[in-house]
Amino acid sequence: MAGAAIKLGALTSKSRYDICMPGECLQMLSSGACITYNQNASGCNRVLKVLLHGSCSYDCAYCPVRLDRSRLSFSPKELAETFLSLYQTNLARGLFLSSGIPYDTDEVMGELVETARILRGRGYYGYLHVKVLPGARREDICEAARYADRISLNVETTGESRLRALSGIKDFASDIRKRLSWIADAAPGRHSTQLVIGAAGETDREIFECIASLYSSVQPSRIYYSAFRALPGTRLAQRESTPAWRSRRWYQVDYLLQKYGFGRTELLALIDELGALANDDPKALLARGRDPVDPNSATLSDLLHVPGIGTVTAHAILRARQERPIRVPRDLGLSSAALKRALPYLALPGVARQATLAGFG
Repeated sequence: MAGAAIKLGALTSKSRYDICMPGECLQMLSSGACITYNQNASGCNRVLKVLLHGSCSYDCAYCPVRLDRSRLSFSPKELAETFLSLYQTNLARGLFLSSGIPYDTDEVMGELVETARILRGRGYYGYLHVKVLPGARREDICEAARYADRISLNVETTGESRLRALSGIKDFASDIRKRLSWIADAAPGRHSTQLVIGAAGETDREIFECIASLYSSVQPSRIYYSAFRALPGTRLAQRESTPAWRSRRWYQVDYLLQKYGFGRTELLALIDELGALANDDPKALLARGRDPVDPNSATLSDLLHVPGIGTVTAHAILRARQERPIRVPRDLGLSSAALKRALPYLALPGVARQATLAGFG
């Protein structure tokens, strides 16, 4: 068991670059294993993230896993039993399962599926996320979807030319996009993907076109954005790391596109002539170019364009105005912080509108 604990600590640490749920952070178990934790998540909020194999024969330029020479790994049975011991003692409530690829892709993918099969066969019905490997067989993808609550494959970057800057092994059209379409067929509404922002030098315009294409074609339930980090020993060790704000801005743009129904044309206005996204709240930037919104007559879309107003509040305003006119700020039902953001973009009867910055300057 001591050997398993050592492997668990090492192979969870190597999994930390994959994002498996919103708002995650890392906590440490006494065994040294990393648990990703989101206190606001419903259902499972403590997920063990672990690699089946801690070494890889692929040549991804930014990945530290390929540098590992220890060749630490679990067998499917060993990993299943190790996780179940954590689950039964309430240390972990879910599992995110991925792997390096030290040898044949099909063989490693088969081991990931076998781990999932053992867990379900042993009576584990909790949250299970299985990472699909680039180039995986369609039948293995279907089997992973059969056992897992969610499956995913990282798109990594925006296209073939950008991927060639990161890997001489993976083919974007075949290993990534074709597999994403198979994943969408096998697990509709239950799959996600991840972009590594800045690793291949892609512009924000390229990123926008990529995510818009993904949402319209394979319809992932979520796209995650990870800022590239230059890590010692990798081929990109000397490249400048991507600032964290850039991935945060992409989460905001993503939300406007997916949840708020902002159009592609208006979101493209956020990207300058050099193809770059500004380090500013994208919703506020767009609101500065619009007329003030009267909450007594505004459509749902109009309200969702106001900074500080989300879907829940927008629907509450639509209901409230059926009972009485919205005349003063407190009638909006916003928190003080949200109200401070919203007031400059609202037109309330008898309330002078606050001055706002003009345009995007």
